[in-house]
Amino acid sequence: MKVTINKVHQFVDQEVTIGAWLANKRSSGKIAFLQLRDGTGFMQGVVVKADVDETIFQQAKSLTQESSLYVTGKIVEDSRSSFGFEMQVKHIELIQEATDYPITPKNHGTEFLMDHRHLWLRSKKQHAIMKIRNEIIQATYRFFEQENFVKIDPPILTGTAAEETTELFHTKYFEEEAYLSQSGQLYMEAAAMALGRVFSFGPTFRAEKSKTRRHLIEFWMIEPEMAFTTHEESLEIQENYVQFIAESVLTNCSLELNTLERNLEMLQKIKAPFPRITYDEAIELLKQKGFTDIEWGEDFGAPHETAIAESFDKPIFITHYPKDIKAFYMKPDPDREDVVLCADLIAPEGYGEIIGGSARIDDLSLLKQRYMEHELIGDAYEWYLELRKYGSVPHAGFGLGLERTVAWISGVDHVRETIPFPRLLNRLYP
Repeated sequence: MKVTINKVHQFVDQEVTIGAWLANKRSSGKIAFLQLRDGTGFMQGVVVKADVDETIFQQAKSLTQESSLYVTGKIVEDSRSSFGFEMQVKHIELIQEATDYPITPKNHGTEFLMDHRHLWLRSKKQHAIMKIRNEIIQATYRFFEQENFVKIDPPILTGTAAEETTELFHTKYFEEEAYLSQSGQLYMEAAAMALGRVFSFGPTFRAEKSKTRRHLIEFWMIEPEMAFTTHEESLEIQENYVQFIAESVLTNCSLELNTLERNLEMLQKIKAPFPRITYDEAIELLKQKGFTDIEWGEDFGAPHETAIAESFDKPIFITHYPKDIKAFYMKPDPDREDVVLCADLIAPEGYGEIIGGSARIDDLSLLKQRYMEHELIGDAYEWYLELRKYGSVPHAGFGLGLERTVAWISGVDHVRETIPFPRLLNRLYP
């Protein structure tokens, strides 16, 4: 019977066959230990010389790293391993012998590993990160399904910028100018006016010449938009969503978290409600922490976000940023026109902003005024104005960056490890 590693617990004391690759091996005189992987997980296969034909034992000892094979044997419980099971191998069928596999068990430099990303993905650590990424994706769909959101796919090619930045990838769209999307948000607002609660999940692009551990050129965003929703209600959705994905990973990825040696206590603290401070309070906190040069009206960088997060043991909302450093569509605070009803959610442990959100301007005349202030002239945004012209309602939304969230939940240092094939400032290969 052919099975996969993640199902072997159902076949204890039974003989099965697994299609696998040899991740590693070691031998101890009359026993060969094969570290097997099949995509669903990792498991040890034990070949005892006294229990198999001599040809099988010699074959086991001569297998090379990343060779593909079918292994047949009995599944037994193994309390010494974190996986809990192993195979007592009786037969090996070699499919393809790999020679000179470039990524050996020794340490390799980051650039070498990035050049071999197509192979580096096979490692136990990278496998664990990808499984956690997948769990966060699956949890995202489960959460928004139970909250009655509809999945909508905004375009990747657009004629406008969502946040008027010059950091766009430009392309020709036949006879027109076009850009790779930096956010689906404006289109999601249109969808929310049709379907109430919507979310998108897709790739976004930023031509930002940054080399920090938090930045990618191509990354994935989850962007919900909600009609008839206040800023406060949006914050509650955000914290419930983040709690939901953290709990899902804790429940379904315990083996992967163990592989990554993640501090589970930190993840167990991710419970709503999250603490909240205003931008004004954040400025004062930073000054107390020694950032004496920070002035009101400046945006926060990575060192600022890390310093703020150090005062809390779970994610922290920073609300009410100055209007002049936020996007044109954000709704001003009715009690204070120089700040907007927005929030950034800062992850603990130095992982920075994982969510940005706000209430959106729903008044047509005010949005026109903001257009003028930001010099958004022409027909490109006309359709966006019409959302306020025909049945405008209070609405809010946010965007969560998948890779930063995976990095934080997994406890890895750099976002380049949280996406299968990262696109970085100087990397388009493989």
